Amino acid sequence: MKKRQNVTIKGTKDGLVLHLDDQCSYDELIKELDEKLSANLRTQVERQLTPVKAVVGNRYLKAAQREEIKDLIRQKKNLSVQDIVTNVVTREEAEQLKAEGQVVTVTKIIRSGQVLEVPGDLLLVGDVNPGGTVIAGGNIFIMGTLKGIAHAGYYGNDQAVITASSMQPSQLRISDCINRAPDASQNEKREMECAYVDENRQIIVDRLQVLIQLRPNLTSLEGGH
Repeated sequence: MKKRQNVTIKGTKDGLVLHLDDQCSYDELIKELDEKLSANLRTQVERQLTPVKAVVGNRYLKAAQREEIKDLIRQKKNLSVQDIVTNVVTREEAEQLKAEGQVVTVTKIIRSGQVLEVPGDLLLVGDVNPGGTVIAGGNIFIMGTLKGIAHAGYYGNDQAVITASSMQPSQLRISDCINRAPDASQNEKREMECAYVDENRQIIVDRLQVLIQLRPNLTSLEGGH
């Protein structure tokens, strides 16, 4: 009977992908991983550092076990750990994901020097005055005038958007993209606009209606779904 393989190594254009079985014991997995990596490297010619991604499926790894796998990979010549991917999330990660998926509604004016930050989407009923800042892990919806700083997609979400009843910001940020305040000659008051990141990673300010095509998933907010 053919022995079950707990470790499968696949080469891609981006490096090596290690598929680690989630049914065997952890000790068996580590032993076979060490053997397979050593055998794989003996067949390769000397070359530059190779990125390695480990996929562990539904196996829960403790912090010490993740470090052990990383150390084992690093010990092999010319290998560097890129990521360890698991389908299992910790309670803390689950709580963070839940928080990031919620819409927080705040009714107030954000004055100069004040910072309002939420982990998920922000619905602000009020203005953001010059010198005020609003930050959200998701989208920012302002039912009022934005004259300060708005930073959406704070944790790296490029798909996040910023909307305002009156868009006159001193600065817009989405993920790691920044859009400075427009010139005074262009700063005419326009109603209900949105800002988003385009395919060139530039922040575009446009009429609110474009979001229907650009971000159709925003309609999932209707009815609280």
